[in-house]
Amino acid sequence: MDVTSDKMEEYNVDLLVVGSGAGGLLSALVAAENNAEVLVIEKESLWGGTSATSGAGIWIPASDQAREAGFNDNVDVAFQYVRALSKDNVPDANIRSYVSNASNMLRWMGEHTDIEYCAFPYPDYHAENPGGSPTGYRTHMPLPMDGRKLGKDIETLRYASPAASLFGYLNWHFDETYTLLFRQPGWWWHLTKSLARYWLDLPFRFRSGKDRRLTLGNALVGGLRIALNRKNVPVWLDSPMNKLIEEDGKIIGAIVTKQGQNVRVHARKGVILAAGGFDKDTKMREQYAPLYRNTLYSGGTSGNTGDSIKAGMGVGAKTMNMQSAWAAPVFYVPGEDRGRLCTIERALPGSMMVNQKGQRYLNEAASYHIVGQQMSRREQEHNDASPSWFVFDHEYRHNYPVGPLLPLMPDWFQRGEVQSILKKGKSIEELANNIGVDPSTLASTITRYNDHAVEGEDPDFKRGEATYDKMYGDPRVTPNPCLRPISKGPYYAMPIYPGDIGTNGGLLTDDKARVIGHNDKPIAGLYAVGNNAASAMGESYPGAGATIGPALTFGYIAVRDALGVNN
Repeated sequence: MDVTSDKMEEYNVDLLVVGSGAGGLLSALVAAENNAEVLVIEKESLWGGTSATSGAGIWIPASDQAREAGFNDNVDVAFQYVRALSKDNVPDANIRSYVSNASNMLRWMGEHTDIEYCAFPYPDYHAENPGGSPTGYRTHMPLPMDGRKLGKDIETLRYASPAASLFGYLNWHFDETYTLLFRQPGWWWHLTKSLARYWLDLPFRFRSGKDRRLTLGNALVGGLRIALNRKNVPVWLDSPMNKLIEEDGKIIGAIVTKQGQNVRVHARKGVILAAGGFDKDTKMREQYAPLYRNTLYSGGTSGNTGDSIKAGMGVGAKTMNMQSAWAAPVFYVPGEDRGRLCTIERALPGSMMVNQKGQRYLNEAASYHIVGQQMSRREQEHNDASPSWFVFDHEYRHNYPVGPLLPLMPDWFQRGEVQSILKKGKSIEELANNIGVDPSTLASTITRYNDHAVEGEDPDFKRGEATYDKMYGDPRVTPNPCLRPISKGPYYAMPIYPGDIGTNGGLLTDDKARVIGHNDKPIAGLYAVGNNAASAMGESYPGAGATIGPALTFGYIAVRDALGVNN
């Protein structure tokens, strides 16, 4: 059907929200709680967006939760920290708006949903910088949610990422990471109870593989959807936006294809674009972000193809920092539709990363954004970092997971796809030959690493010195929880790639999330949040949760501006 036809169905609301990730769902809830008629549309058959697959950490300065934990934060200090890290072209007003409103948003969300966030002693990624927090308490994580409250909607909730679930189906909470990772006392009993809870969820288990104990990203979007259901807010699945409707310079709605039929949705108060970045659009990556051109290694979901960014550009919106992404090292399992974020493994002792020459070239324990950026630049300049190799020994293999590779389980028991990417050698030389690396170079690299690791030192890349490095180190290893010699064969390697968890350049917005046109003025009726908008963080990543935190906060700000309310 021609989307310009006058015969299509009409639908009228106060606010149209495009995208069902956390930023979109919270935007819709703020509107509904202020008695506005609101509609959420989602192009895919599953709701929750990339947020559902995320860890759902949110970076919130000066929160009530942090204060209760004894951390007295200050938004001016947080502003100083972010301002120094962010790109120069990001306006001060945008950063100030975020840090000043984030705690208000979190308080509002806690009052209007069943979601409970806790502040964690999770250090900022650049904690040593002025304004950084070495003690943490800016990163907040959600507690688990009871997914049974979603009713049938849980069946269309997007699964958690394989990197954030055990065996690909069992959800876990952030607190449980250390219990299982370091096999602390009682870990086996805890795992047994979790498996029993999952498999004995009857009769639901006969019709779905979903874990109804919602954690991390599933807990966040699940809690928002539960609140929306209480307000009877419709969420249309399989309903992509085709184009924005503009009249006299104002956005008054959009043409939406609802399950194959075009609908003209009129939005009296405006349109909120919250449909993610262009993670899976190869042409857009090649044009705008050639440093991060491989869509397969992105952790973004399949629907993130930049549709809303292109729609905004189609009505005269400016863009900013389109070259940027939330960079990350990823493992890739053949047959999967995305890379698996590597967060923890790189900081654990008894491992290293080398390029295709067998040389180390970075601090493996730095934040995944920094490591991802360095890998991408190395590949661009030297063509030897995609893949790089994650190298570890038998002791590491026994103690810790490596992406999809689980400890305690023998190699032959792993999935065939995992076996296909796992390389092994009885000696360093045999391993080098199996991964196509010069044996003498790899042996020399490991010898130098080992000579210093035994003293807990890394003079080449300072691994384990920064506060954040130690976050995922093994506290049982001293003097440096991130370093131990790689010395106990057999030896292993797995390819690791420069990837990302999504793009973060997009439509240019102001401090109220209003989209800015080429005349440098807001386009009336049009807002953008999350990865639809150019991030206030620029090309930096201040701390865990600096993606979803702004998505939620600017969604909160945008709707209040659109409706002219203060609630």
